[in-house]
Amino acid sequence: MTQVKENNTVKVNYTGKLADGQVFDSSEGKEPLEFTLGQGQIIPGFEKGLIDMKLNEKKTITIAKEEAYGDINEQLRQEVKKTELPEDIKPEVGMGLVSKSPDGQEMNLRVVEVSEESIVVDGNHPLAGKDLIFDLEVVDIK
Repeated sequence: MTQVKENNTVKVNYTGKLADGQVFDSSEGKEPLEFTLGQGQIIPGFEKGLIDMKLNEKKTITIAKEEAYGDINEQLRQEVKKTELPEDIKPEVGMGLVSKSPDGQEMNLRVVEVSEESIVVDGNHPLAGKDLIFDLEVVDIK
């Protein structure tokens, strides 16, 4: 029987959860996730969990934060004075912003605090610092 190996292209149904059971992403009601292993398209722990799975096999894996989005990097949190924001922006906690560096590189940020004079933005991935649990089902192997 065919098993998932490095460099295979696979289609996977999945549900991603946190330790408290909160679902953060799922392919339910959508097309399965399709990608080629070894291309760096997804987090390392997800790929490792698929290796040696068989067609139509289901399993649940736990991915340590180190194999997912890593630890929270405090250097990616920064305070910004409201006067530095475009006038049309009314910052709220949870709002996404995009910052451009002088060399033109874009960075996605989340507003995590709002005070009268400033805001605090966080450039960490929203799932950084968290272990992740995935229910997986392999639906195609090429």
